[in-house]
Amino acid sequence: MEYLNSLNEAQRKAACTIKGPLLVLAGAGSGKTRVITHRIVHLIASGVAPHNILAVTFTNKAAAEMRERALKLIGGNKETVRAGLEEKPTITTFHSLGVRILKEHHTTLGLPRHFTIYDRSDSLKAIKQALEKNDFSPKQFEPRKVLGQISRAKGDAKKPSELGDEVNSFFAEVVVRTWQEYEDILKKNHALDFDDLLLKTLRLLEEYPFITEALQKRWRYIHIDEYQDTNRVQYEIARLLAGKEKNICVVADVDQNIYSWRGADIQNVLRFESHFPGAQTILLEQNYRSTQNIIAASNDVIKKNKNRIEKNVFTKNIEGEKITLYPAMNGSDEAEYIALTAKEIISKGTPPSDVAVLFRTNFQSRGLEEAFLRHSVPYQVLGTKFFERKEVKNVLSFLRLALNENSAADLTRVVNVPPRGIGKVTALKLLEGKREDLRGAIAEKVDRFYTILSDIRDEARTKKVSDTIKFIIKRTGIETEFKKGGTEEDLMRLENLRELVTLAVRFDEQDPEEGVEAFLENAALQSDQDEIKNKEEKDAVRLMTVHASKGLEFPYVFVSGLEEGLFPHERLDDHGVDHEEERRLFYVALTRAEKKVYLTYAHMRTIFGSQKINVPSSFLDDIENSYIEIVGESHKGSSSGYETTIFLD
Repeated sequence: MEYLNSLNEAQRKAACTIKGPLLVLAGAGSGKTRVITHRIVHLIASGVAPHNILAVTFTNKAAAEMRERALKLIGGNKETVRAGLEEKPTITTFHSLGVRILKEHHTTLGLPRHFTIYDRSDSLKAIKQALEKNDFSPKQFEPRKVLGQISRAKGDAKKPSELGDEVNSFFAEVVVRTWQEYEDILKKNHALDFDDLLLKTLRLLEEYPFITEALQKRWRYIHIDEYQDTNRVQYEIARLLAGKEKNICVVADVDQNIYSWRGADIQNVLRFESHFPGAQTILLEQNYRSTQNIIAASNDVIKKNKNRIEKNVFTKNIEGEKITLYPAMNGSDEAEYIALTAKEIISKGTPPSDVAVLFRTNFQSRGLEEAFLRHSVPYQVLGTKFFERKEVKNVLSFLRLALNENSAADLTRVVNVPPRGIGKVTALKLLEGKREDLRGAIAEKVDRFYTILSDIRDEARTKKVSDTIKFIIKRTGIETEFKKGGTEEDLMRLENLRELVTLAVRFDEQDPEEGVEAFLENAALQSDQDEIKNKEEKDAVRLMTVHASKGLEFPYVFVSGLEEGLFPHERLDDHGVDHEEERRLFYVALTRAEKKVYLTYAHMRTIFGSQKINVPSSFLDDIENSYIEIVGESHKGSSSGYETTIFLD
């Protein structure tokens, strides 16, 4: 079994334990993807058919990496090559799995095969409509907050009626009534939102046992990565698919559970053995990513948490440099230090994309960007998703609307893009199904619009996906509009659409209709991490939130804003600070680094227009002094350096 030779003892044991439930507790950088891919290979070598194997993770990027590595291993080993590559294991994300199951059984659910997937902006518009329909003001009841409550309830597998039973405030009543109206809007538009992709899948499995049994027979061996990030719905889906055989392997790290605010339940890991009796537990504690100093410091931090399963991450890597701590005078000073230090690192031969700057909240990026621009350091902010750019969304809306003319959100978006003289009153009549009431010139304009949709539909059914996207850009007049505008912004938008064509090429090998479905699904289910460009596309320093950095790794990492109230972050919704989750978030930040970590904080920072004097983060006290070096003239001779020095203007 040559494919097992590269694994350490714990990894090999996890890969070879293939019967019954298995919990793999994996420390940061311990090779969990390697374990899952080698376990898949070992299953095939042991006689399991590839199509009986399912592996699920959370991002397209992680799924693609796992799929590529698994197929390479399968094809490169004599023990598995006999199975051939015609049959492949299913390696996907939770939401893509939901889409696959829902499309396969769409008639059972009364859905069209080409149902629309609402992204967050679509959902917010629908929530606003639902509020107004119930005579609630969107200014008084913020749509984002209402949608957040509904999303959390869906993640907990609740129905509007169940949430109604728990109503204990007027706002809760607003949420329930809005949710009911929101569901009517989704149904009318043959649409599902992001949470529905999982919740509807769960309802299908619960209500149709024959479908559940068929899927249990199809996927007899199940793997779930990042199990600590699963919510109630995802746990229930996993439990139902595992069935009586319970051949389920989950890989988790409770110390990286940082998504409780969106429903991730750490108890899914802590209670795994009670959820799946007879489960075995294997610990992966050897870190292959970071230096000894980084691992020691991160262990110091995380051991302070009580709600965890004890493990001691270690590494055989070199001791490495100490962690650098820079106490800045203010936010501008902090940004200057980070930009200049990054510039120095790059000047010594490090590619800019090997450097990451992490922050707790998005507002911190502005000052950093200004400093990076001032010192001509190439950077890339991980923020606005490619598929959420206006021009990209317009092209996708044309395609979705051509396949599902009931999609009100898409109709509203593109009925007058580019301007074709169709106003809001006409659009409202179309939404109300009163197209036949239109007369004269406006009827002709509407007819031309629907002819465009018909042409796009014909193209999508017969041509390669990339050709269909090219056709949409030309046929709708979007390309002509941007060329006519001729501004730098217009040309940039046109470049984005050409990039969209390039992305569509990936789906050209599939049957046209299947390719279009896969393309739209990929666009709808993109995560923040999936947005990071490859190094060869843009070699720049990465600026991102700590949450967005999870699952990534960089040789050099800056963690900024380490101040009480900012990191750990004090929430503004009266819940205060969740110190254990914030500490896990800091642990994630530290363990992204391979060679060197820089920690910074500002004694004074301007937030919401007011200057605030800060106390250094309590997390800094968790790290033993011997792992830290403090830089800055004002700290020479200080025993610890960051407890007492405060700058005043």
